[in-house]
Amino acid sequence: MKTSDLEKFLGVCLAITGERDREALLTRILDTAMDISHCDAGTLYLYEPDGLHFCRMATRSLNIRQGGHNDPITLPPVPFEEKYVCSWSALHRQALNISDVHIDTRFDFTGSLQYDTLTGYHTVSMLVVPMSGEKGQQIGVMQLINALDDAGNVIAFPSNLEMLISALASQAAISITNMQYAEQITSLLDSLVGALSKAIDERSPYTANHTQNMSAIAEHFLDYLDRTENAWHFSPEKRRAFLMSIKLHDVGKVAIPLEIMDKESRLSSFLPDVQNRFRTIGLLDRIAMLEGRLSPEEYSSRSKVLQESISFVERVNRAGFLSDEDLSKVDALASRVYTDIDGHEKPWITKLEHACLSIRKGTLTDAERTIIQSHVEITEHILSRVSFPEAYSDVPAWASSHHELLNGKGYPYHHLAPDISPETRLLTILDVFEALTARDRPYKPAIPLEKAISILKNMAQEGSIDNDILSLFLESRAWESVL
Repeated sequence: MKTSDLEKFLGVCLAITGERDREALLTRILDTAMDISHCDAGTLYLYEPDGLHFCRMATRSLNIRQGGHNDPITLPPVPFEEKYVCSWSALHRQALNISDVHIDTRFDFTGSLQYDTLTGYHTVSMLVVPMSGEKGQQIGVMQLINALDDAGNVIAFPSNLEMLISALASQAAISITNMQYAEQITSLLDSLVGALSKAIDERSPYTANHTQNMSAIAEHFLDYLDRTENAWHFSPEKRRAFLMSIKLHDVGKVAIPLEIMDKESRLSSFLPDVQNRFRTIGLLDRIAMLEGRLSPEEYSSRSKVLQESISFVERVNRAGFLSDEDLSKVDALASRVYTDIDGHEKPWITKLEHACLSIRKGTLTDAERTIIQSHVEITEHILSRVSFPEAYSDVPAWASSHHELLNGKGYPYHHLAPDISPETRLLTILDVFEALTARDRPYKPAIPLEKAISILKNMAQEGSIDNDILSLFLESRAWESVL
């Protein structure tokens, strides 16, 4: 064995151990085996319950290569029957060194000979090596074809190569198995994230749509970065981690009462109480008129004021923004009292109703806003207890920081720009954009796209969000297939 081949063997063992791309790993395994054995062709099969599936095929003299990224091999799998050389090797876990397939009578080489007929190739020698995992589980089979001497003539595979190729196959099998384990762990994590996300979605369809829309827009944006070969791009692992952080960014809302999270108006469930109270006041006034304690003129005047007041309450309850005049009228309304049937003075609207109707913008009181903002800390609390694999170790920080702003005016920790990662900055922009443009929120109307973009630009100018990332986002128009 040449020193260069030994060095190549050791080098590839180190390389395949560190390879993270499964398709690249499989290609490297076959190519290295062909290099070390000085052969012209080879096939890599992977084990499946229904047979050995073609994974990689290469014939260098014909410049043929099949399998790998976006190039699936459509040949049917080789069944587990001992008449086929690769199946025999897999079933018996033994290597086979065949000097000439044309004189070997033990196996059915019909498939190889048909390939020769179609391509004009001439298969002679074979070295077939099983690939088994650490626990003896079947991984696949490596089939090397037509060993070559220094002059390029086809020869039998030297017997001293069998152990070396078997060792390579064993190392490759371990790497493939480890990669399968990693994929299983990732799949488990994805399924758990999906289940957790689904649990939140079941509580509120608005949260579900918010997360789904953000994920879709994010994927289009990341595709844009790749397509334009932008200096800022996400590796496959980082992409998965970022999308996972989007799915989990509102997980803390699982602990927020729905009556607050989906509060669609200022009074929400309190409105019927106010309406019933005003009806009661009207009935009491009517009784007072019938008993002579109010003149018909006084009763008519009070009825008019009462009707105007309830109409005002109903309008304010759903108004997007309250003027100073509206707020003054709310305060005046809160100062009005009536005498109940037991002779007790009571306010037309309670202190809580007054606080709700005094919300200048939105539907939440200061106390309710504090409660809903706590979802970020709850998100951090939940995710900090999850043992994320190293590739996903940033997910908790990204997910729980999406309300932090670069100028320190965000929450809950008022972080400044140096403490906010680019990924979190992007997540914040996605979160704000989707919230502004959403058409299905019960507590606010959708904002037109142009106005939403204007709001984001103003936020960038005031130093709340990252202007460079916003510019990239606006260039990408990643929202077009979602909105």
